Amino acid sequence: MRVDAIPLGLKPFEQLGRHFALQLLERGAAKVYATARTPGLVDLPGVEVLRLDITDPASVVAAAAAAQDVTLLVNNAGSNTYANLVTGDLDAIRTEMDTHFYGTLDMIRAFAPVLAAGGGGAILNVLSAMSWFSYDYSNAYGAAKAAEWSLTNAVRLELHGQGTQVTGLHLGSADTDMMAHYDGEKSDPADIVRAALDGVEAGRLEVLADEWSAGIKASLAGDPSEFYTLPQAG
Repeated sequence: MRVDAIPLGLKPFEQLGRHFALQLLERGAAKVYATARTPGLVDLPGVEVLRLDITDPASVVAAAAAAQDVTLLVNNAGSNTYANLVTGDLDAIRTEMDTHFYGTLDMIRAFAPVLAAGGGGAILNVLSAMSWFSYDYSNAYGAAKAAEWSLTNAVRLELHGQGTQVTGLHLGSADTDMMAHYDGEKSDPADIVRAALDGVEAGRLEVLADEWSAGIKASLAGDPSEFYTLPQAG
């Protein structure tokens, strides 16, 4: 099996990225590119390391030029500034959109020709259960993830003609650096990645990696008042 991948993370090789790289190697990938803003912090043997900041268009172009044999692109970069939309810092809000929407879009635009040249390949976008709901003090993150979900559905249509499969991965809380502050139940990142890669190999367009994301998506069929309990004004 030949699978070339780029696991991404704004934090140096955070847990999901590490598991993507490790499991792809275990599944027999011929080459795995691991990227980070600080390449020296990538310490997993067997990967080819590239510098990448997806919020820097020039960095994205350079990564695509260096990785012309990619057949699977994993968009896993993430940030959470814990900003709200009405009173939050606008720079923080823009960071969320630059990372989750524009950065992901830049990656797809840069690598789409590479994937086409290799026969089509696949793209896996790491999304979130928060693509579908809002939570106070994470509303900028939720809005950016909702935009990335829409982006995922849109580019799937646009890239169908070149034979590129586009899969969206949704998860709730996983035991990663980004969720270190959260005291509730967390999924094992290894299980999340295993479900994601199984889904890509099976040709699935969407992977709901845990009960949380499955339940949140199911709630969209109901009235918002059934999901959100708003405090009484005054």
